Amino acid sequence: MSELSTVGFTVPSSLGGSDEVRRRGLRRMRTLATGLLVVAAVIYALTHGESGALGYVNAGAEAAMVGAIADWFAVTAIFKHPMGLPIPHTALIPRRKDALGESLQEFVSDNFLNEPVVRERVEAARISLRVGSWLADPVHARRIVDIGSRVLRDGLSRISDDDVAAIVREVIVPRLKAEQLSPAVGQALGEIVRDGAHHGLVDIAAEEMHRWLVDNQEAVESMVAERAPWWTPHWVDGRISTRMYREALSWVDDVRTDPDHSVRQSLDAFLVSLAGDLEQDPDTQARAEALKERILSQPQVVDVAVALWSGLRHALLDSLDESAGMLRTRMVALLCETGERVAAEPELQARLDRMMSDTAAFVVTNYGSEIATVISETVNRWDGKEASRKIELHVGRDLQFIRINGTVVGALAGVTIHAVSQLL
Repeated sequence: MSELSTVGFTVPSSLGGSDEVRRRGLRRMRTLATGLLVVAAVIYALTHGESGALGYVNAGAEAAMVGAIADWFAVTAIFKHPMGLPIPHTALIPRRKDALGESLQEFVSDNFLNEPVVRERVEAARISLRVGSWLADPVHARRIVDIGSRVLRDGLSRISDDDVAAIVREVIVPRLKAEQLSPAVGQALGEIVRDGAHHGLVDIAAEEMHRWLVDNQEAVESMVAERAPWWTPHWVDGRISTRMYREALSWVDDVRTDPDHSVRQSLDAFLVSLAGDLEQDPDTQARAEALKERILSQPQVVDVAVALWSGLRHALLDSLDESAGMLRTRMVALLCETGERVAAEPELQARLDRMMSDTAAFVVTNYGSEIATVISETVNRWDGKEASRKIELHVGRDLQFIRINGTVVGALAGVTIHAVSQLL
């Protein structure tokens, strides 16, 4: 079974198999229609010249043959010349296949690839509810994760460190050097400061500094004492180093606990000023670009990038290999949670369906005519006989009912006309 079939999609194993089924059905219906014509001919021959009740049978058989032959001619003339004779207005498809392709393209474009129809069908399908209900099943979610893990693992395995190094060295680094990043960095920094997004990082830094001071009192005091003049007494050095440690600890604790501390305000003001200078001040921009150039010119940049990529790739590969590992288990749970939420919230379904209908409408509005050209271009590539065979294979079986109906209706009409003739 293919991968696609495991996630709920059915893919025909062979298009040729479907064509063979159609071909057998076409042969059966042709045989049936021709058989009725033969039966009518035999009955006509056996009842020829008879009167009375057999006269009605003979008249019906005669009219049935006329109807069968006429409709055989009509059906055959669509696809080829009847009996190979170049009769005018026959073999319509081989002669007019290009016009047929264009007409079919126009029909599909006008009646199917238009915004109201597409929106209606997408919204009526309730795709989000179906997908959500399907994903809510852990078995289905596991299938998606298993297939995605194999695909992702194969893709990651094919990317070598040399390829990454080449991309960084030949594409990313030259691009970064060519682009002036200072205005963009300044704008991003300004947005971060205005939103206060950096406060969390400041909190972490202050917390870690306070923890380090608490855990390393002796180291701090020793460092201060070692830098004291040689001529000061040791007890003085000890008292001074202890006092300096306590002051530093108290100062860091104030910064850590007071969100409006002057140090924090000064840092905010500095970052705001730096962001503005990076956006507008040419001197600051020049210094920032020079720093960027020096950093990117270091050969270690490529090595660092490759090392980071290699570590990330190996970590992902190891996680993807573990079917019961944290990554895949979490992905299954996330898919199930998402599916359950979508299936349970009509408002979310409506939003998702609206997004899908908007996307489909955008595609057909802007590219519907281009999509429909596939029909005419495909038909134009066929030669006349090939087009006739393909179309007959798909609709010829149903067209044989015209021959059958012509035979039956002809027989009934023949009997009726014979009866009227006898009455007159």
